[in-house]
Formats: sequence, structure tokens, C-alpha cells
Amino acid sequence: MNIIDDIKLQYKIGGIANKMIYWNVGFFLLSIPLFYQFKFGFFDYPDWLVVSSEPLVFLYKPWTLLTYAFFHQGFLHLFFNMMVLHFSSRLFLTFFTQKQYLGLYFLGAIFAGIAFVLSFYLLGKSTLLVGASGAIMAILVATTTYQPLMDIRLPLIGYLKLWHITAVILLLDLLQIQMENTGGHIAHLSGALFGFIYIKLLQNGTDLSEIVSTVIDFFTNFFKKKQPSTPFKKVHVNPKKPAENRPSKIVVKDKTQQQIDEILDKISQSGYDSLTAEEKEFLFRAGK
Repeated sequence: MNIIDDIKLQYKIGGIANKMIYWNVGFFLLSIPLFYQFKFGFFDYPDWLVVSSEPLVFLYKPWTLLTYAFFHQGFLHLFFNMMVLHFSSRLFLTFFTQKQYLGLYFLGAIFAGIAFVLSFYLLGKSTLLVGASGAIMAILVATTTYQPLMDIRLPLIGYLKLWHITAVILLLDLLQIQMENTGGHIAHLSGALFGFIYIKLLQNGTDLSEIVSTVIDFFTNFFKKKQPSTPFKKVHVNPKKPAENRPSKIVVKDKTQQQIDEILDKISQSGYDSLTAEEKEFLFRAGK
């Protein structure tokens, strides 16, 4: 199995958190030949992809409240965001569903984007916002709000409470908000606030992620092709023949499924990297 097939398989079986990381990395790689200014050494994103603090630009391009959360200003920006996203996602999905994860990511990004526009409009400044940090902070703070005393083991440090880690990250944002990247820090803190609000509402019986699910279902049904209706025709039906016994096909299918289940159990216990090359190849073929 080559590396491309390996990546495809991990994307297929990795769940929503892995897919979100793949999407962010994929859009970053795509943006390099399209928007990176090699002569000057920075990305020059158009205002139809990232959030502009100019109210008129923002109002005419509302979709940027989602698209900006999948682009980054550089490799280090992407790397650290994906590290925190991976960490936060594993914790969040311990307690909540993938549908809630997706809804919180999108709503956190939208809330952070709106807060950024309002803040910079009041400050009288004009700039652009790019990056997934607001959505990521929403996921991290939501998990911390729900389970603040969870023990987290960090390499070279030991065990810390989850709220300790989150508090340090938020404190760094607060200390740096007037130094550099003010818009980014505003988005971080706004996303964090939304994560807190989301959990408090959820605990009172209101799941805001249902908004995203409803919108996704609407567009899915809207663009789904309707089967053309055909007039009813009365046809003659021959008597059904007795079904033939095909024990060999059933046995093969059961054996294949059993082997797939054993491999998936091995992944859940020891991780994907514990599979042998033969097992990875078998799982990839079965996935097709």
C-alpha cells in the first residue's frame, strides 16, 4: 500500500476530527500556489475567502464567516492550530457526538468572525482575519467547561487539570491582545466565550449544533436529485422460484466481516500504526 492509499484509508476511518484536520491541511496546500506571494514571503488572501473588518465587505460576503476558518497565514500557524485541534477534538468527542463537534466548529467560527468585525469596526481599524483558532478555542473551552477537573498527562510535565491548560492558553491571549495580532486574539477569546455559552445552553436542554444540522440537511435534500416519476403500469409477474441456497457466498462474507471487525478492534486498542502491512492492505481493499 502506498502513502496515498494509506492517507485515503485514514481519512475514511478516522472520524470527523481527522477529516477536519485533513480539510485544513488540504486547503492550506491548495492556497500555496494560488495565494502565496513568493517574492514577498506571505499569503495574500482575497476578501471573498477571509473575513474583512470592513462592514460592507463583510455583509456582501457572509460566507467568509466559514471559509476563513480553513485557511492559515503560514506553516507554523497551521501546525500549532492543528496540534491544539487534535488535542481538543479527542477530549470533546469523549463526551459528545460528531454532529455536535461539527456544529460547534462552524458556530464557533461564525461567532468569532462576527466578534472580530464588530471589535475592529469600533476600534476604527481595517484588516483581515484568517485561521481556525476561534473554532478550535470553542471546542477546547466547551470541553473544559463540561469537564474542568479531567486529568491530562503532558510529556515532561506530568498530570494537570484540563482547566489549568485552558487557563494558561486564555491568559496568553489576554496578555498579547495589545502587542500583536490583535484580531487573532480577539477571535480566540470570542471562540472561547462561545464554547462556554454552548455548554451552558446544552446543559439547560438547548443544543445549538442542531441549527447546523438542520441547515446541512436542508441543503442536502435541496440538491439531492429527485427520481423521475413514471406512470403506473400493470405487469404480469411470474411465480417466484424457490430461492437457491448459496452457503459458500454467505460463509465468505461472514469471514470477511469477521476479519474487518478484528482489525478495527485492534485499531481501537493499539492504534492504526499497530496494523501489519497485510492488515492495512486488506482493510483498504474492503473499504472500496
